[in-house]
Amino acid sequence: MKHPFNIQSTSVPPLHADPCQPSKPVASGHIKGVEATSGGLVRATIGAAAAAGAILVLFWLPAEYGIDPTGVGGILGLVEMGEIKQQLYDEVAAEEAAALAAPTTAASAGATDTAISVRLDAIEMQLTEIAAAIGANSQTAQERPAEPVALPSATVADPSLNASVWRDEVSYTLTPGEGVEVKLVMEEGALATFEGSANGAVLNFDTHGDGNGQNIAYERGRSVPGQQGTLTAAFSGNHGWFWRNRTDAPVTFTLRTRGDYVEMRAP
Repeated sequence: MKHPFNIQSTSVPPLHADPCQPSKPVASGHIKGVEATSGGLVRATIGAAAAAGAILVLFWLPAEYGIDPTGVGGILGLVEMGEIKQQLYDEVAAEEAAALAAPTTAASAGATDTAISVRLDAIEMQLTEIAAAIGANSQTAQERPAEPVALPSATVADPSLNASVWRDEVSYTLTPGEGVEVKLVMEEGALATFEGSANGAVLNFDTHGDGNGQNIAYERGRSVPGQQGTLTAAFSGNHGWFWRNRTDAPVTFTLRTRGDYVEMRAP
């Protein structure tokens, strides 16, 4: 037969407290850190370098230069991006190089064209003089005197008397590249006043003289609207001008002369 439980008759062991050590307080204002060893720092550094290298090879090289040693950049579409960038860089570099070289090239081309044009004019002028000399030597004494004869002083036009009076006037329309030569037969020391005009356009000219085996170049000009002044014969012979149209359109050239000369020889 079971007896009812009676708490008062139950023996209870005595209670006692175990001694405990007090915890050390953390100094105010300091953070408790984790101690690290030298080996752990080395491993962390190596890991960071490996991660950076992986990013460089897998992503940066393909995206920037189109270089894909692992093939991952091609899968992600980074290689195409890098190739486009390199093409753009090359195009910009080529444009900058062309821009730097353009002024020098243009200047060199302009100087070359000018030198060639001047040389061509000089050659053509010399050929004209040679042809004129051959034609003059082939003429007979009945056609013209062997030596130019000066007019009597009473018939010489004085430029200072009336500036609006011209003794001779000629006009020519020169097509692009065409030239014309006009000469005055003059005695040594004779003076002739002249006025040449391109009538709003520009022409190249060469003022020169020839006769009795002598030749002389007085003045040359390029792309001038006109010329005026006094021509003094350095020796007895033919003295005058060779004008050429170097533009892309026809030019009307007008020449007026007066002074101490025998005659004007023009085409």
